[in-house]
Amino acid sequence: MNISAKKKLFVLDTNVLMHDPAALFHFQEHNIFIPMVVLEELDHGKRGRTEVARNVRQVSCFIDELLKGRSQEDIKEGLPLSQLQSSGQNESALDGRLYFQTQQMTAALPDSMPGNLADNSILSIVLTLVNQFPDTQVILVSKDINMRIKAAALELKAEDYHSDQTLDDIDLLYSGATSLPTDFWETHGNKMQSWIEDGRTYYKLEGPLVLDWYPNQYLYIEDNSDFEAIVRSVDNDTATLELAINYREGHHSAWGVFAKNREQNFAFNVLMDPEIDFVTLLGTAGTGKTLLALAAGLTQTMDDKLYHEIVMTRETVPVGEDIGFLPGTEEEKMAPWMGALIDNLELLGKQEEDTDWEKDVTKNILMNKIKIRSLNFMRGRTFLNRYLIIDEAQNLTPRGVAIFAKACFGHPSPSKRQKLNATANAFGAPDVLRTCHFATTIVNSVLAS
Repeated sequence: MNISAKKKLFVLDTNVLMHDPAALFHFQEHNIFIPMVVLEELDHGKRGRTEVARNVRQVSCFIDELLKGRSQEDIKEGLPLSQLQSSGQNESALDGRLYFQTQQMTAALPDSMPGNLADNSILSIVLTLVNQFPDTQVILVSKDINMRIKAAALELKAEDYHSDQTLDDIDLLYSGATSLPTDFWETHGNKMQSWIEDGRTYYKLEGPLVLDWYPNQYLYIEDNSDFEAIVRSVDNDTATLELAINYREGHHSAWGVFAKNREQNFAFNVLMDPEIDFVTLLGTAGTGKTLLALAAGLTQTMDDKLYHEIVMTRETVPVGEDIGFLPGTEEEKMAPWMGALIDNLELLGKQEEDTDWEKDVTKNILMNKIKIRSLNFMRGRTFLNRYLIIDEAQNLTPRGVAIFAKACFGHPSPSKRQKLNATANAFGAPDVLRTCHFATTIVNSVLAS
């Protein structure tokens, strides 16, 4: 086994591959080592219909593809991971090799750590690799905190698997809105053009700040509440802005709901824009995320007739003990999980002068246009002319997000290894969102009553 000292050698724990079957391809130019005990544990976990079992089978498919046509000597020298690289990825981004344990590795462990345990066997292998390749940085990657603690006690370098963690601090998340300096018009208004088209006001301007803008970004000046705009296009240092609609007052509202702050006003602007296909809303409990999305959906479905119906779904993650199987159809099974939908519908359809009968009729009419669906049956579906709301999306697994995204947008450039299933496209997953008009906003102020 010839391992370059210039590259790091990552030893993967079983739980990393069970968590993300595409982890093999997320270490860029560095090398990967898989102990034999990890393959044994993967074999024991391959049966069943759970997410973990599916991930294990996916890992086996990846490894099987890498092994095709390879001799025993090739396996000892490491399998190039770039052979399963998707066509859309930078050719130099994936230049590592995959190594397997092909010989006995039993470095001495403390007497209190018996070697017949899988975790201790992996630690023993890491110790052997450290001694065998002193010039190479050997790193154990594990999702198990106790495993990393034991590695640290043995003076081994260990890390958590971070590839699927985009941010450690939610405050660093892109908010979708940017505050402009008070002297913005003085520095960017010299060559400004403005015009009105279809009742909307547009500005075309250029300047240094434009280089940091993105399409569908929300711009505002803190001391001037009258100026709130959306970036419609950016071409080098020239941008086209559209003055945002004020949903706080007047005749602009969504199903009778008015925005209570700047963030909610931005949310309504992007939710009510048929040119924007995908919107993400982030906020603490009570900030009106579901209410805003539902109000915008009802307006565009019932009044504007832009969509045929609203499809609402969410991940079924219980807070306490599971109550067991639920009877009925798919919609009846999902009903207990849709308390937020029912609560918001009661609020949206509420009129003080309505009788109980009128309230029931209104609720039935609204529910007739809203379909409740389970994410478990999303695979293979394509939503056309539908307004889709996915509530509590933070509870989705990576696979759930991938299935949901494909149901909405399809995949622009499927991998040549299509039979490897959805995870084979993990290299270019962000491309899915780049193909659609995307907007995001953080609704960070509590919705007033």
